Amino acid sequence: MEITLIQGDITEQAVDAVVNAANSSLMGGGGVDGAIHRRGGPAILEECRALRASRYADGLPTGQAVATTAGRLPARWVVHTVGPVYARSEDRSPLLASCHVESLKVADTLGAATVAFPAISTGVYGWPMDDAARIALTTVRQASTSVTEVRFVLYDAEAYAAFTRARDALG
Repeated sequence: MEITLIQGDITEQAVDAVVNAANSSLMGGGGVDGAIHRRGGPAILEECRALRASRYADGLPTGQAVATTAGRLPARWVVHTVGPVYARSEDRSPLLASCHVESLKVADTLGAATVAFPAISTGVYGWPMDDAARIALTTVRQASTSVTEVRFVLYDAEAYAAFTRARDALG
């Protein structure tokens, strides 16, 4: 699998699947989640509402993933995953790793070859960027998947630099 790092806007990625750092409600929010819902349009929210009405009445659990249409995005699907909120007092890194593994599993069921990930949990959920980058890159490298290309699409120079440092440290 090819892993690339890009500084840019994840909503502009022409890939099979874009991963959304969603909240458990699946109803949109701030950051990446809000950007994906705004750019993708109402079709994404419609499918999210249907998922809430059927399979996820209590919301999508942290570390899990589910797919919807990508609406007006230049992707085929959006894979929604709920990252953990960072806590110094508790190691939640297995949940952050699970977001990546479960997103790739969903991508595999869709037949997606190319997947774009954001820096999950690093926004309002407070995960330190360097640690999130290490967990994300390590997990994706070790994942058993049919996906041939993973792009980490980092919104700003700080995130891009953190992912670059982690990639270089992992060799």
